[in-house]
Amino acid sequence: MRYKDILSTGILSALLLCGSVHEGVAQRRLNPRFSPYSTVSFGVGTANYYGDLANYKQPFDSFKLTRWNAALAYTRHFTPKIAARASFTYARLVGDDYMASKGNPAKNAVQFARNLHFRNDVKEFAITGMYQFIPEGRNSNDRPKIAPYLFLGIALVAHSPEARTPLNETNADSSRRWVKLQPLSTEGQGQPGLSKPYSLITAAIPAGLGVRYAVNENFSIGGEIGFRYTFTDYLDDVGSNYADPAILQGLATTVADRRLEDAAARKNNDRTAARADILASNPEAFAGPVRGAKGLLTDGYLITNFHVIYIIPGKIKCPPIR
Repeated sequence: MRYKDILSTGILSALLLCGSVHEGVAQRRLNPRFSPYSTVSFGVGTANYYGDLANYKQPFDSFKLTRWNAALAYTRHFTPKIAARASFTYARLVGDDYMASKGNPAKNAVQFARNLHFRNDVKEFAITGMYQFIPEGRNSNDRPKIAPYLFLGIALVAHSPEARTPLNETNADSSRRWVKLQPLSTEGQGQPGLSKPYSLITAAIPAGLGVRYAVNENFSIGGEIGFRYTFTDYLDDVGSNYADPAILQGLATTVADRRLEDAAARKNNDRTAARADILASNPEAFAGPVRGAKGLLTDGYLITNFHVIYIIPGKIKCPPIR
């Protein structure tokens, strides 16, 4: 009888324990507790500039000069819908008056006449908050298959615009070089009565949307598009009026004003005929004092990025040894 009692008690205890475990699992399903987790990602994509050389009113014109970007990011998911991300993005921006006005020089006479261009390799460090529309499950293993999200944040951007020097018939070795523009003070910056040289570090507001697709427990893939509105008007080195040639020095005298050149400043395309037509019909396009259009909008850029996301494994908890 003693052994039967012990066996009966053991079976009853096991049944009660299984019932308690089942009840506990059911309660956790009804009241899930989210386990925060982290990810790292790497992505590449496109970059498009907007500003004086690529009008906001004609947004698709910027795609004539689409360039590239690469990005690294660390993301922490704090709740089923809220996450924060720290990211570094390296992107190349390009603008060109000739390309922007190439389709209709007469309609875009002032821009065609100006004949400015630039390239700028920007380095962006951003902190962004992310809101996910479809909530996560209890942990990274229980995330939705498709997860659309919005992001908004603040960024620091380091930049340095460059331009190509004109063709120099007397010294071919020194012609068509890319030179940094900010040290040249192409708009007379730093001279008495004029503005200070613009900073090569600026703030920006990144905002956009994206979507992630869960491949397996360890990886996701994603794509996003976001605009960076910066607090500088000089990603393109263009923002004010033409400077008095008498105050310019060195290379600034040749790269600050490209209106009289018969060739497109960046690609060296022949623009003699179109330039002569505009000069005859609209000579004011070549004579105005305005180099850059001052307005409410400063420069910005559009980033698209396609990335691979790795879910960092959580800590493995071992059962206590007694």
